Amino acid sequence: MEYDISDISEADAGRQRILWADRQMPVLGSIRDRFAKTKPLQGVTIAACLHITTETANLLRTLQAGGAQVVAAASNPLSTQDDVAASLVKHDGIAVFARRGEDTPTYYSHIDAVLDAKPHVTMDDGCDLVSRVHRERPEQVESIFAGTEETTTGVIRLRAMEQAGSLGYPIVAVNDANTKHMFDNRYGTGQSTLDGVIRATNMLLAGKTIVIAGYGYCGKGVASRARGLGAQVVVTEIQPLPALEAVMDGFQVLPMAKAAQIGDIFITVTGNRDVLRPEHFRVMKDGAVLANSGHFDVEIDLAGLAAMTTGERRRMVRPMVEEFLVRGEDGKDRRVQVIAEGRLVNLSAAEGHPASVMDMSFANQALSVEWLVAHRGELSARVYDVPSDIDASVAELKLSSMQVEIDELTNAQREYLASWTDGTK
Repeated sequence: MEYDISDISEADAGRQRILWADRQMPVLGSIRDRFAKTKPLQGVTIAACLHITTETANLLRTLQAGGAQVVAAASNPLSTQDDVAASLVKHDGIAVFARRGEDTPTYYSHIDAVLDAKPHVTMDDGCDLVSRVHRERPEQVESIFAGTEETTTGVIRLRAMEQAGSLGYPIVAVNDANTKHMFDNRYGTGQSTLDGVIRATNMLLAGKTIVIAGYGYCGKGVASRARGLGAQVVVTEIQPLPALEAVMDGFQVLPMAKAAQIGDIFITVTGNRDVLRPEHFRVMKDGAVLANSGHFDVEIDLAGLAAMTTGERRRMVRPMVEEFLVRGEDGKDRRVQVIAEGRLVNLSAAEGHPASVMDMSFANQALSVEWLVAHRGELSARVYDVPSDIDASVAELKLSSMQVEIDELTNAQREYLASWTDGTK
């Protein structure tokens, strides 16, 4: 088996952490038990481009239990947990191509390595794998019959491909499942993003002004958790509806040009590029901290920031924090501090989402792959939602694992909901 990881000797430590996460992922565990008996993925090769973390390891183990041959690469150069990669190789026999801190050429060579396995299914986190096979290896597209996508950013790219007529096979937008974006994006991103900021800086958030760019599910989660830690939260938006929702939720909403002047910490979570730009850097407070929790490292204009800074005015001040000394509009120098090279702060500076949240997201992944395999050859080349019965079953399994019971409709209630004749009496 070919693989490329940092240190195989870390495998036992990785195994211990994977099993710890597995204890908090009962839904995925129940799916793995069923997969091991029924083998619904027998004969299918799956190429996964995901964050190589303890939670992802349990997803890959579940797919393997279902009979699939699994190969995996990292979806972000700074999110790989090297001991987890080692454990997957040594203890599970899964080919992994991922090293924490790998450079861009290595990152894409690892994606090419998983494509060399000639997969039937792709599993993506950001659409780099799908984009790579369509751009660089179009001859392989015919042999791939389906895929899944985990992120908002990736789904945006896939829908653009579909609209352009460039998508070569059906892909399920796992990100859009209610049990994914309502919980993973809100509760997972909310907690793990601030965890990354705190670990990287050791700053007290209480009393700070935190500017959050974007008020989607992820932004809502970050804003809620920041307020809970005592921060004064400012939201920036480009859409009127989420901006209005932020106002009604009690947050101050400002354009970034104004927010840039008052923020202590800035967190971008928009899925777009150049959200923080030179005109914002010039008016920021001395010591402003910038972090990104969107999938790609384009939300902060790092090239623009670097262009404002000469070599000797740029330095590492903590292991995950780089400081840029920039000249402000007032002619004075100010320190602008960027966490984790502007990459996903929750995975680069912390450990990502808690396992109990990823339990639902990865349950959706596993069940969506099973559905795609069952419907092989029946689907057109477009982006599909997660089937509603899968979404509902994940919620039911999660409630059951938490020992939470809910009511059932009575026969009279079912009849009432199916009728149109009953009215005001």
